Amino acid sequence: MSGRGGSPETVPDIAPEGAREGAPEHAPEASSETVFDCVVVGGGPAGATAASELARRGRSVVLLDREGRIKPCGGAIPPRLIEEFEIPDSLLVARITGARIISPSARIADMPIGKGFVGMVDRDSFDGWLRERAASLGAVRRHGVFERIEREADGVMQVHCRPADRDTPGGKTDRGFVLRARSVIGADGARSAVARAAIPGAERMRFVFAYHEIIASPTDPSHDAASCEVHYRGSLSPDFYGWVFPHGKTTSVGLGSALKGFQLRPALDALRKSTGLSDAKTIRREGGPIPLRPLRRWDNGRDVVLAGDAAGVVAPASGEGIYYAMTGGHLAAEAIDMFCATGDVRALRHPRRRFMRAHGQVFWVLGIMQRYWYSSDMRRERFVSICRDKDVQQLTWAAYMTKELVRAKPLVHLRIFAKNIAHLTGLTSA
Repeated sequence: MSGRGGSPETVPDIAPEGAREGAPEHAPEASSETVFDCVVVGGGPAGATAASELARRGRSVVLLDREGRIKPCGGAIPPRLIEEFEIPDSLLVARITGARIISPSARIADMPIGKGFVGMVDRDSFDGWLRERAASLGAVRRHGVFERIEREADGVMQVHCRPADRDTPGGKTDRGFVLRARSVIGADGARSAVARAAIPGAERMRFVFAYHEIIASPTDPSHDAASCEVHYRGSLSPDFYGWVFPHGKTTSVGLGSALKGFQLRPALDALRKSTGLSDAKTIRREGGPIPLRPLRRWDNGRDVVLAGDAAGVVAPASGEGIYYAMTGGHLAAEAIDMFCATGDVRALRHPRRRFMRAHGQVFWVLGIMQRYWYSSDMRRERFVSICRDKDVQQLTWAAYMTKELVRAKPLVHLRIFAKNIAHLTGLTSA
């Protein structure tokens, strides 16, 4: 994850060394003369990863975030993420060794992983650790909310920010401020203000609206703390799914839908009741949009590039986003580093091209799956039936763990294709 170095246009008044030695999260305001290489807007996995990578490369970078907002998320991270982004074991609150897929009629398909595991993280502590790592590498942290971009005569950007929604650590309320920079990475979520301000077409992004509750995990010995539950039932979600994901001492129970007017909270109450979790203590509640597909454009051709949910990189069908967000943040940082070194705005096109080359086919396949299999309870029944197939399970887990479409033996794919056709045509009952 390390890269080549670079030098800032001017020396920031906020010395990176202070951050490496554990400086306060709310650093003093930079002087009006300071021009940073980049302002990263958004402190989630994408933004924090981008800030870390830029700092590693010697770039002067500000990580602008608003503490306290946590995205609704099941918290699953594959082994590839743990290895590539050097995630310590201490952040894993559980190790999942299988999944239980549940149909509308309550028929079950158990999908054991076999070798290996899927790590589970709590987004509150996970995101905070990623931000702290960025600061330890030299990124300057500021608490606030992006408002707009203005440009000086020489092209230097003025990033105008307003105070965050809540007081900063120590009880001091942040003032409105301006950050001067050569570039911006917008990693501020599915409703990205940076994207809407700078990227044509960003306002047309479509969403699944997700809602989850973090509850105290049941102490009943029958509770399986090493298996995720995925519930496919139209009454829980007409176009997505519900989940029960163990996080050790806590559990994430959630669901989502893109259907306007669908009531998420009553549906979640029904999910908790059907899984025996109605009486579990609710620790916190979170809701928010999850993008349905990547935007067609991630850069403005000048000095802004997007990453994470702002770019739309959440996998269809599964809703998985942490790995893709961090990958997008890393690619955005590489592009900004190249842009700062060369001044060539074509570097800003690279993140989307590279991401879609690596993952576009997976997103396309998953999109087809979601549109077809999630469209009715009859199809959901057949989908869960397919999930009982050992070949399907093997290829599904292999693709999830490696983040690649697995090139298995041709006969295996042929068998799966034949089984899919049988289910699609109704020749095989669910």
